[in-house]
Parts: sequence; structure tokens; C-alpha cells
Amino acid sequence: MVTKLDKTAENVVQLLKERGLTAATAESCTGGLISAEITSVSGSSDVFGFGVCTYANEAKMKLLGVSAETLATVGAVSEETACQMAAGVRKLSGADIAVSVTGIAGPTGGTPEKPVGTVFIGVSTEKITKAEKFLFTGEKFPETKNTREAIRFETTLAALETILRESQTI
Repeated sequence: MVTKLDKTAENVVQLLKERGLTAATAESCTGGLISAEITSVSGSSDVFGFGVCTYANEAKMKLLGVSAETLATVGAVSEETACQMAAGVRKLSGADIAVSVTGIAGPTGGTPEKPVGTVFIGVSTEKITKAEKFLFTGEKFPETKNTREAIRFETTLAALETILRESQTI
């Protein structure tokens, strides 16, 4: 897990506590790793009470309100889907900040337009909802570089960093 290699989850919990904020997650390609990282920190229950793993498109639609049209036109791995996931989990949870991830961790599933490692990380607060595109290789985890595990860990780390960065603007 990322916490063995990095203190980012601890920093997230500490900053959210200091600012009196709560966070929620909506995860697809990480399958709950972001929630696991946050909840591995003692005292995280003060700032984190809600995370969903919506791996299937049906779950994205039913739980988070991702539109069928979005999934049909741009796909699950897209900026639009990441934004709708983040906004949906923030609304569902009542959290101050929500982060979402959707991507292709591999080793299969990639296309020329969306190769393995393509990930969108969404974030939603009362003021903004946006997403950023990444192409991860797992380079921050050299012992497992270019593997599914490394891409999932790198995505988790980037999502935690997104919470750190965006929670400072609330």
C-alpha cells in the first residue's frame, strides 16, 4: 500500500482536520485503495465517512448519477465521467471535498486513444468540479513499474495529492 512508501494519506487527514473539512471518494480503477489509504490513518473517521467503489458503469449511473449519455459518447474513462463521479459522491455524502478516479490500469483494456495508464482524477467542492487527465506508468513505484499494481498505486497517490491541493482552496 502507498502508506508504506509515502505519508500523503497522513497529511490529507491532518490537513482536513485542521481545516474542519470532510472528504469522500468515488473509485473505479483503484478499487477502494484511496479509501483504504485514508482509513489506515488513525483519526481518519473525523474527516472521512464515505467512499464508494463504482467499478461497473451501472454502479456509476445508479449510485453517482453518471449519465448514460456520457458513458455512451465519451466512455467511463473520460473527464466528463470523472467530474460526474466526483460531483455525485459529494452530493451523496455531503462531504466538503470529493475525489474520483476512473482509468485503465491494465494490463489489458487500452486503446490507441486511451492506452493503459490513462486515468482521470476528478474533484468536486461547493465551488468547483473539474478533472485532470494523467498517463501513469507507475514510475513512482520502480519495483513494480509498468504493472497494474503500480498504476493503481500511482493513481491513489495522485488522488490524495489532489485532495491536499484542492482542500487548501476551500
